[in-house]
Amino acid sequence: MLGWLALLFALLVALFYFLTGEGSSVSELSGTERWMFIAAGTMFVFYALLMLARTTNRLGQSLKQLGIWAGLMLLLIAGYSYRGELGDIAYRVTGELSPPGTSQQLTEPGGDIAVRLRRRSDGHFVARGAINGAITTLLVDTGASTVVLKPADAERAGIDVKSLAFTAPVSTANGTTFAAPIRLRSIDVGGIVLEDIEALVTRPGSLNESLLGMSFLRRLRSYEFSGDFLTLRS
Repeated sequence: MLGWLALLFALLVALFYFLTGEGSSVSELSGTERWMFIAAGTMFVFYALLMLARTTNRLGQSLKQLGIWAGLMLLLIAGYSYRGELGDIAYRVTGELSPPGTSQQLTEPGGDIAVRLRRRSDGHFVARGAINGAITTLLVDTGASTVVLKPADAERAGIDVKSLAFTAPVSTANGTTFAAPIRLRSIDVGGIVLEDIEALVTRPGSLNESLLGMSFLRRLRSYEFSGDFLTLRS
């Protein structure tokens, strides 16, 4: 039991260094980190000697077990050394497996937030966000001057559609219709939150999907189309 506890302690210390370290060599570690590293190594050696002492008649099996644990430790160190590359791979795999509209958030240098969206099978980009706190799917449309909501999405966002005045002419795929100008309290797309957004609500039946237009996009630091992905930056 003592041997297993010693090994567990060593692995926990290694995991701590893996998650919090900055890639320094042992000689560059701070005093506390260096002592933790030495303690982990000592415990591991102690466990190895304990196993050999208790199982001298099973030396082959003991060496095999030591080899397995040593391999796990090497994998842990290799994973830490290539954590950046592994993170990029994991990010790409997650992006490919996520359904269109699902946002992936990145923190860029300087603390800026970037959100990545994957292209839908029909070639369009959609963003699953929150309007006034209500979850809504929006079709990204750089040709729309404002955010445009269909009545059902506007009602879900707390807008009293029946009291609106539909006075603004709007061109849609179904022809020209009239829409009501409104101001949205907030739009949240993957953690990028903008407040007091100009928007329009169309008449019932004139719009199939709500649009994430330029009244949102132009207030971003940038947006970039690249292959099957759209990246929004706050």
